[in-house]
Amino acid sequence: MARKASVVSVEEVRRRFEQWRQNRRGKARIPDELWSAAVAVARREGINRTAAALHLDGGKLKRQMVAAGVSAHKTILPAFVELVAPSTGPLECTIELEGRQGKIQIHCKGASAAELAELSRALLEPAS
Repeated sequence: MARKASVVSVEEVRRRFEQWRQNRRGKARIPDELWSAAVAVARREGINRTAAALHLDGGKLKRQMVAAGVSAHKTILPAFVELVAPSTGPLECTIELEGRQGKIQIHCKGASAAELAELSRALLEPAS
């Protein structure tokens, strides 16, 4: 049976970094174990937020993530709700999306199910 990997919190990793910084000698390099923990946190919380919390260089953290084969972008899995068009009359709906940077509400009247599907894909796909 596979064991579930334990999820470390930002606070726990921050304490580990503080302890290492207090006990290191000279300009010792950050141990791989601490980098691995920082990468795990950055995968969930994002590079900038993690770098600020752990007092790390964001560019160096990003390079560590790339070296570890982890995507530098935070993975956000969107929730999907299927819209079923009524059999008669024009389709009318309101789509409401909420994210970290705000909330948007789109009211559609007379749009086809295909047009709504295309709109939802465009809104949910990450920008290139």
